[in-house]
Amino acid sequence: MVSKDQGIGGAIIAICVVVAVGYLVLVVDPGLFSLNTIDARLDSVLVLVTVAFIAILAIGAWIGYTMATTPPPKPIEEIAAETEDKKETPK
Repeated sequence: MVSKDQGIGGAIIAICVVVAVGYLVLVVDPGLFSLNTIDARLDSVLVLVTVAFIAILAIGAWIGYTMATTPPPKPIEEIAAETEDKKETPK
């Protein structure tokens, strides 16, 4: 029996493989879908580039949000002082 996370991971892999194969078929031979060859190839590349571009922008926005909402770390001097205090305190 697989865990829930493993099942979701397997589903993601299967979906990605199906989409990748469908995209390759569309680019190599769009006639299988009864589409205009040149237009279908250009549209499929346009969609892929657009999705990739938006994904890169989303990752950049996520990094920016994380940097903007994360509090700054303690100064090294303060951390060193705390470490020395702990060493000096007998147990």
